[in-house]
Amino acid sequence: MSNMDYLKTKHILLVDDEKALLDLLQTILQEEGYTNIAKAKNMGEALNSFYEFKPDIIILDIMLPDGDGFQFLSKIRKLSDVPVLFLSAKDAMNDQYQGFSLGADDYITKPFLPKDLVLRLQAVLRRTYKEKSETIVLKYSEIRFETGEIIKGKEVFVLTKKEFSILQTLYQNSNRIVTIDGLCQAVWGDAYFGYENSLMAHIRRIREKIEKNPSCPESLITIKGLGYKLIVERR
Repeated sequence: MSNMDYLKTKHILLVDDEKALLDLLQTILQEEGYTNIAKAKNMGEALNSFYEFKPDIIILDIMLPDGDGFQFLSKIRKLSDVPVLFLSAKDAMNDQYQGFSLGADDYITKPFLPKDLVLRLQAVLRRTYKEKSETIVLKYSEIRFETGEIIKGKEVFVLTKKEFSILQTLYQNSNRIVTIDGLCQAVWGDAYFGYENSLMAHIRRIREKIEKNPSCPESLITIKGLGYKLIVERR
C-alpha cells in the first residue's frame, strides 16, 4: 500500500450545519478515494463523533447552531493534536488569525474549489502522518498501531480496543502530560466519571507489554497528582 493509499484510510470528520454541504464534501472526498468519513451538523454531534469515531483529521465550519468552531477546537485541543482544517464563509483576517492561534492547521474560505480542498487536505495529512511502515519506538518496545501490536524483543502482544485507545491518546500527546480526566474522557467519552480505577488497570496491563520492568516504568510514566506521559524516542 502506498503512503497516499494509506492516508486515504484515515478517519475524516466533517462538521457543518448545512446538510447539503456535508453531503457534497462527502461525495468529493469519496470520489478521491477516502473511505472513512463521519458527519456532524452541530457542536454536540461533533464532540460525540470526536470521542467515538476518533477522527484523524477534522474539516470544521465556524458557525454552528449550538456554538462555534472556535469553541469546539478549544475543547479538543485540551485532549488531542488531531489536525483541523477550517472551512468557513467567514473570510475576515481576524477569524483566520483566531483559528490558527487556537491550533488550526489550515483555513479555507467558502465558496471553495473542490480540488483546492482536496490538495490542502492531502498536504495536512502528509505533514501529520508519516509512512505506514514507521513504528513508534519506546525504550524497550515498539508500537505498531496499524496492526494493533506491541513488539518487545521476540515477543508480540496484541492490544485490546481500550489499550489501543489509551496508547493512541498518549501518543498523540507524546512526551507531554495527559491528565487522568483527559485520558478517561478521550477513551470513554463524556460519561467518563468513575473509570479512573479501570484506567489504572489498563495502564498496568499496557506496562506489562511495553516495559522491561512494569513496576519501574520508563516509557509510560505516572506524573503524580496529574496523569500520565508516554516517552517516545523519535527516529
